[in-house]
Amino acid sequence: MIDKRAQEVLKTVFGYETFRPLQAEIIANLLSKRDTLVIMPTGGGKSLCYQIPGLIFDGLSVVVSPLISLMKDQVEQLSAVGVPAVYLNSSLPPKEYQKNVESVRSGQVKLLYVAPETLLTPGMIDLLTSQKIDCLTIDEAHCISEWGHDFRPQYRQLIEVRRRFSDAVCIALTATATPRVRQDIKDSLGFDAASEFTASFDRGNLFLRIIPKHDPVTQVVEFLQEYSDKSGIIYCFSRRQVEELTEDLTARGFSVRPYHAGLSDLDRKQNQELFIRDDVQIIVATIAFGMGINKPNVRFVVHFDLPKNIEGYYQEIGRAGRDGLRSECLLLFSYGDIQKIRYFINQKEDTERRIANIHLNALLQLAECDDCRRIPLLKYFGESYTKENCGMCDNCLAGERELADITVPAQMFLSCVKRTGQLFGGNHIADVLRGSENQKVFSFNHEKLSTYGIGKDYSKKQWLHLGRQFVQKELLQQDPQHGSLKLTEKAYLVLKGNQKVLGKVEQEKPKLVKHAKETEYDQELFDLLRKRRKELADRDNVPPYVVFSDRTLIEMAIHFPQSKESLLSIYGVGQKKLQTYGLRLLSDITGYCLRKGIDERADFSRPVVRRRTTSMAIKPRHVVIGEAFNAGQSIAELIKAKRIKQSTVLNHLHKYFMEGNAIRQKRATEILSLCKISTEQQKQVISCFEKIGCEYLKPVYDSCDEDVSYDELQIVRFYYLCEFGVSNP
Repeated sequence: MIDKRAQEVLKTVFGYETFRPLQAEIIANLLSKRDTLVIMPTGGGKSLCYQIPGLIFDGLSVVVSPLISLMKDQVEQLSAVGVPAVYLNSSLPPKEYQKNVESVRSGQVKLLYVAPETLLTPGMIDLLTSQKIDCLTIDEAHCISEWGHDFRPQYRQLIEVRRRFSDAVCIALTATATPRVRQDIKDSLGFDAASEFTASFDRGNLFLRIIPKHDPVTQVVEFLQEYSDKSGIIYCFSRRQVEELTEDLTARGFSVRPYHAGLSDLDRKQNQELFIRDDVQIIVATIAFGMGINKPNVRFVVHFDLPKNIEGYYQEIGRAGRDGLRSECLLLFSYGDIQKIRYFINQKEDTERRIANIHLNALLQLAECDDCRRIPLLKYFGESYTKENCGMCDNCLAGERELADITVPAQMFLSCVKRTGQLFGGNHIADVLRGSENQKVFSFNHEKLSTYGIGKDYSKKQWLHLGRQFVQKELLQQDPQHGSLKLTEKAYLVLKGNQKVLGKVEQEKPKLVKHAKETEYDQELFDLLRKRRKELADRDNVPPYVVFSDRTLIEMAIHFPQSKESLLSIYGVGQKKLQTYGLRLLSDITGYCLRKGIDERADFSRPVVRRRTTSMAIKPRHVVIGEAFNAGQSIAELIKAKRIKQSTVLNHLHKYFMEGNAIRQKRATEILSLCKISTEQQKQVISCFEKIGCEYLKPVYDSCDEDVSYDELQIVRFYYLCEFGVSNP
């Protein structure tokens, strides 16, 4: 039952008619003098949970807060509604500090905000001893736990203050706490029989989007154009990136200001005020910005760089949409950012390093997941998300997702985990699978295992990506303290061959070649380019290496770039050299490839030879595949000739058909012969296509209870199109 006093304060002081979820229960629990732990998302109304009891209690309520900006913001808001509240910290001039002390001593104050280091001083303890302390509030309580994302040693000492004022009820609040962190908070504060209130971590009005970072400034500009004149925050990893992005956006006419610890207090304060008052639309900031800022109309949060962990990500996106309206959260994801974070993690002590790596791996699982983003995000905080489609993330709106059969690498990985005793993390498992000769592998005699060296077809980066998927798919559990991997019951089904695993194998980007062998590149093209380079060098009276290095020419002879964009991706080719020398070489490359029938490519395999055409125009790949198929080439022949996967061939054929080109009907039986599912399942899939349509595979995949893989659905779909679609007799 809602306390009448609390209801009255809610209405008369704060002007609200009703409580938000859990607020009334938390307030009642606190008024009954029961220690309370509150886990509530940013914007969920945590402050009222202790502010209202603070006004009802006879004595003083002390609020421990980690940031000066947070204290200032809270006190300003309370003063605006007539609540006697002050804060004491190092930012106050001596005269104002002493004035606030006297206000506390004379009993005029109901809520006192202090930093933990201030609270622990003898002077502050003496001041509080002279007062009746009814409530000790610990805000941002995750700072207590070394498993939290923002551990502060001073918070660990708060137990001493709690013991000193044992008659005061204690409430600890945070927006970001895993089950492990919650228990740590209770243990640290001596909550023997604490009541715990955990609100849902799901912020349903936030649209979550994570996309690959490739041209981040352009990506951000295009995104901001959709949010003209709207308030938003862009988070960057470093001060330098904040300044550079601010300059770029300002030059493009956006209303933007920077915020980071390198600015003066005056500049930070001014920029924050301009943003809060809507005089500036966008703040580009490091994580220093946002704590305690209650701006309700932030319509977007962009992570220009990867955050360090899920807690940080969740806290930062929580600054969007506090008014409950739809807001968007965009994260630009790149593996280069991971390396930056790992560099800083490696500077930490052993225990901190291990914890930070576990936090980072959890963030990668969120970024790489194929399912609803809310599933791994909420799972991290101990909450299950039961909806099949949230309708508010990029994955749920993506429709069809083409997943590969990764059962075999899953069996390799799981078997290696088992044979190494389920005592090691993903890095060690990847090393064993790849046949690494590092000391750790030999020290445990793991070079003698049957799984040693069986996974050399995948890079370490690919194995780590696969391993994170296996954790996400609940084939493995990761020990939260040490990071070791253990098999689940589902894993044994995979090992016995009773269950398939679908997922993604991350494609390795071509690595720069330092010393390529002659067999790795086209010698004839290299000689042609070297000759042209000499002519250009003589023309400009410079050494040939000034034009392009051998390394650059070798990469050209490996990848056969046939456009300006592709040439710019070659080592040593910038905009200036592209115009001065590159266009001439590009002409030589395209002419050579046309004569030889060679496609541009992005890997290091041997040149792919295609049928020669008499036309000067180069046909799109899907047209070449479609015409070759109609001319009689089998799927197997196309796979071999083009050096591509079966799924890629079928994708090309599907695109060819959907553009209005006919597929010879007599090829349908051959297509269906590739199918490995039963005749009954084939009929079931065809029936689904007839009812649902075949534009997207995801609805059909769901209708078949996820028993038929996307690869099989591709085959049946193409058979269906051949058999019942437009035909060419």
